Amino acid sequence: MPLDQYFTLGRSGLRVSRLALGTMTFGKDWGWGADERVSRAMFDRYLAVGGNFIDTADLYTGGQSESLLGGFIADVGVRDRVVLTTKFTYNAESGNPNAGGNGRKNIVRALEGSLRRLKTDYVDLYLLHTWDRVTPAEEVVRTLDDLVAAGKIRHAGLSDVPAWYASRIQSLAQAHGLHQLVNLQLQYSLVERNIEREFVPLAQELGYGITAWSPLAMGLLSGKYRPGETGGDASGEGRLQLFKDGAIPALEDKFTPRNFAIVAEVERIAKATGLSMPQVAIQWTARQPAIGSVILGARTLEQFEDNLGAFDKPLPDEILGRLDDVSALPQQFPYSFFEPTHQVGIHGGVGVGDKPAGYARPVWNEPAPQPVYAPDTKAAA
Repeated sequence: MPLDQYFTLGRSGLRVSRLALGTMTFGKDWGWGADERVSRAMFDRYLAVGGNFIDTADLYTGGQSESLLGGFIADVGVRDRVVLTTKFTYNAESGNPNAGGNGRKNIVRALEGSLRRLKTDYVDLYLLHTWDRVTPAEEVVRTLDDLVAAGKIRHAGLSDVPAWYASRIQSLAQAHGLHQLVNLQLQYSLVERNIEREFVPLAQELGYGITAWSPLAMGLLSGKYRPGETGGDASGEGRLQLFKDGAIPALEDKFTPRNFAIVAEVERIAKATGLSMPQVAIQWTARQPAIGSVILGARTLEQFEDNLGAFDKPLPDEILGRLDDVSALPQQFPYSFFEPTHQVGIHGGVGVGDKPAGYARPVWNEPAPQPVYAPDTKAAA
């Protein structure tokens, strides 16, 4: 699938590429990542193959990511072409609690800083980066609605929040006629499938399109790590190595027997199909329900070039099924109560479907079928 085929994000008219350019690696401020020359090469290459969906955040490399990206976009003159996404939440001033979090004061402050670094007067998609456990959903949704009305953002979304919080925000927006959110950005890969329990059905029901971050599980699915290792790649710069101190709890505990069984299966499939391991992992992620786009976060141009080829050879259903099986989530309550065998006691043993096949088009981000018009032979006669 070339990147110049665009699909609507969630329940919106915003059309994006199925692979997004992630710029968390733009800049060396964190001691790893891509310098300006390599960052610009990835940016240019992404545009050249038709990509239009670019993701950053005020947090990334201390603001350097936004500054580099703003310069690149202005230099090439593609502001109207690209769908520019940035995020707020993380604190910009130690000791000042209102310089972080998801309250109105910080949302407005953070957006002004992002607009300045990005050299633009609006962003296409503005995301709450992480749940702060403090700010009421009502304050968040009203503030985002005000920013849409002011023309400073076009759409809004959430990243790394509980499912109940995403549900409450969207329900408030719907009930009060406010701007409805269109995006959930969440960690998702063969290794990390927990969003399937709540977030995927939530997204399909409430109109969110999911963008998946870390489809390679911080490099685990790239093949650079093997059982018995502790998190460093050959260069000592792997992200799992940098985060193994627990600074980001969501990235801990990747080295498990289950995960290495997944790595082994990805490797077998890559060898059999001629794809690379990252391409197999990225394609599987992109083809799952409710996924609007997959964020690529390469550190080198070679890695990025390889990632861009994830759709060059579509994987057959049988192979996707093998990946589903090896990475399947364990059954948990209450989901075991919703299995078809248990439904017999609810529906009396008859079918539970309420509409015939083909009644509705259930898949997100697929183009609507185009009508075929045949000549009216009776009229012509």
